[in-house]
Amino acid sequence: MQLLDGKFLSETIKKEIAQQVQSIQQKGGKTPHLAAVLIGDNPASKAYVSSKVKSCAQVGFHSTLILKNTTISQNELLEIIDDLNQNDDIDGFIVQLPLPKHIDEQAVIMAIDPRKDVDGFHPMNVGRMAQGLPAFLPATPFGVLEMLKRYNVMTAGKQAVVVGRSNIVGTPLSILLSRKGWDCTVTLAHSRTQNLIEVCQTADILVAAIGIPRFIKAEMVKTGAVVIDVGINRIEDATAPKGTRLVGDVDFERVAPKCSFITPVPGGVGLMTVVSLLTNTLQAAKQRVLG
Repeated sequence: MQLLDGKFLSETIKKEIAQQVQSIQQKGGKTPHLAAVLIGDNPASKAYVSSKVKSCAQVGFHSTLILKNTTISQNELLEIIDDLNQNDDIDGFIVQLPLPKHIDEQAVIMAIDPRKDVDGFHPMNVGRMAQGLPAFLPATPFGVLEMLKRYNVMTAGKQAVVVGRSNIVGTPLSILLSRKGWDCTVTLAHSRTQNLIEVCQTADILVAAIGIPRFIKAEMVKTGAVVIDVGINRIEDATAPKGTRLVGDVDFERVAPKCSFITPVPGGVGLMTVVSLLTNTLQAAKQRVLG
């Protein structure tokens, strides 16, 4: 069993991005600039955005953080997005999800200029991705693919099962794994899938993105499978210093011995999501995706 080490890999990619930024600056080019809009004080969202800001500093990006409380109206948020769309100094930006219930999430996503949509959620980017055209890929699926590539995990002709059908992870990743270059035969499973255990047992590559702690058990995993755990769940643990700890959607201790490769939580896919966002922003600054 080999760990797919997101911490090591993300630091490697950050160094590569930093070298590219230095090269751009030495040639008199513009320093990439990533902005983030955070509504409210959701602890997970705050931690994630904080990680993005810190990572920007590490690679030499400029970053802007716009903080607003949950009483913000939808029109006020859309005005902020329009300002970011029009600001030529901002290469890419994200609006951190989830949003307060009174705000239409889809309307917010639709308002973002696709050329600055470094989260890869706008329908234009999703549609281009599905057709194999240049696009900003959603950061988590992008991170998973980069991890598979850099660890030389064979995918061509393999049976992949993705458990979870969200628009952010499961659905786009199932599409990407089936495209040329990855060449998997893909099953997209979810909470209503019949005989889910048997379906998972067919997987050479099993992706858990269902948002339920330790949902994937050892009996669901074929010996020698590659297991990608996208889940990040905080559970109570009296033995932990803060009384809680992070676990994935996979029962890691029991599943890991059966695997050829597996991602840990924490230290796996989550860190790759952040560097994928940086990669998208760098490409936006170079105008290499949508022009």
